[in-house]
Amino acid sequence: MHPSQELLQKLSELLPSDAFLPDEVLAPHTTFRIGGPCVAMVLPHDVETVVKVLKLLRETETPYFVMGGGSNLLVADRGYDGIVIKTSRLNQLIIDGTKLTAGAGNPLGRVAVAAARASLSGLEYAHGIPGTVGGGVCMNAGAYGGEMSQVVVESRYATADGEVRTLSAGEHNFAYRDSFFLQNRDCILLDTTFALAPGDSESSFERMRELWERRKSTQPLEYPSAGSMFKRPPGYYAGKLIDDCGLRGLAVGGAMVSTKHANFIINTGNATADDVIRLIEKVREAVLARFGVEMHCEVRRLGF
Repeated sequence: MHPSQELLQKLSELLPSDAFLPDEVLAPHTTFRIGGPCVAMVLPHDVETVVKVLKLLRETETPYFVMGGGSNLLVADRGYDGIVIKTSRLNQLIIDGTKLTAGAGNPLGRVAVAAARASLSGLEYAHGIPGTVGGGVCMNAGAYGGEMSQVVVESRYATADGEVRTLSAGEHNFAYRDSFFLQNRDCILLDTTFALAPGDSESSFERMRELWERRKSTQPLEYPSAGSMFKRPPGYYAGKLIDDCGLRGLAVGGAMVSTKHANFIINTGNATADDVIRLIEKVREAVLARFGVEMHCEVRRLGF
């Protein structure tokens, strides 16, 4: 159901002018730099506003999508016929002993740095992940042997009805690139508490520098992308399968399989979402034909 003018008017009255953005083009809000406009973007700054927005959307049966840093997302060229709730202003950060509570809109890098400054260890691996706390927890983001499931002890979220609830660690249903929140996509993660270990600030920063250098040397960070395109198939590595098919450098329009890391599809400057989709299909078909392995995308899609 396309959002009504009455709903848009109510949202505009509920939010500050700079937090209600009608016809907002989504490309600049994603790391892929691809995608058309949504009907409106809203940027709630606190839990109470999130609840009010959700209740309005529920009452009017209006479709919505929750966006964090836009780092694991491909938006259709035509955009999205609904409301995008962007969590970037839910950015509180509280440290209490060895526990750190961060709003969903905090970039993971900011949280990792805050932990290191407080001499807390356990989030060093997350420093280079280009997403937010919300996105990271939702997809159980991980790198270099660490992942969210190892440190998350509690999350608060809002249901589609605007009810605020709390999840304990075990209730997150963490799995490989999966969690309760991907299984219940109409919920909005508000904040998460991490249980960290006493550490040494200097050692944490050194570890983060080391991982950042490794990431720079192995990933095409100089180009817009959505990170790793395909999930790791059981028993294989997605990048190696693609590489073994000789697909590095394969391009469709402005989208190209990175020559630096074959599990990255990069935007060389003018890629459309259609270019990316067509390239994904070429890669999937080639890997299936040669190895009999079905490749599944890690990157979420919006507006298709």
